[in-house]
Amino acid sequence: MEKQIILNKRHIDLTLKRLCYQLIESHNDFSNAIIIGLQPRGIHVVTRLKKQLEEILGKEVICGNLDITFYRDDFRRREKPLIPSATNIDFVIEGKNIIIVDDVLFTGRTIRAGLDALLAFGRPARVELLAFIDRRFNRDLPIQADYIGKTVDTLSEERVSVEWSETEGEDKVILFTPDSNE
Repeated sequence: MEKQIILNKRHIDLTLKRLCYQLIESHNDFSNAIIIGLQPRGIHVVTRLKKQLEEILGKEVICGNLDITFYRDDFRRREKPLIPSATNIDFVIEGKNIIIVDDVLFTGRTIRAGLDALLAFGRPARVELLAFIDRRFNRDLPIQADYIGKTVDTLSEERVSVEWSETEGEDKVILFTPDSNE
């Protein structure tokens, strides 16, 4: 597969800062809002958002992690058993405005599983979606993000990977395209 970097560290930092200000426009001081990252990759976006929001606002922003493993519609269709991640929601979501965060929005199935998993913790007043990368085409479900870091138009056989310095050693977003000479 051919690789093309579509966002480097500088672009990622600028995109995260813009998303923070968009969130502040909608949620002011976050007194009634909570950010929840979908495991495993959405939590990296949340970690960065939380740090920047707290620097801008000068106060703590409540964030959590949500494992969706057993809510996935392909849970029993895989050859290898799925290994669940940790859920960290040690606060009440009832009546709160929730922002679900994931790194890449593609078919919408991960977000649907996230919504199902979230409702096990209560009934929020409102749920919004922040997608760091929105692949826009090839949705299986009618799901769209309220906040988008970058929209990337892709073919179904292409792949987008968001890489973070904490896990892959460098911040970047890569588009993988099948080799044209195959």
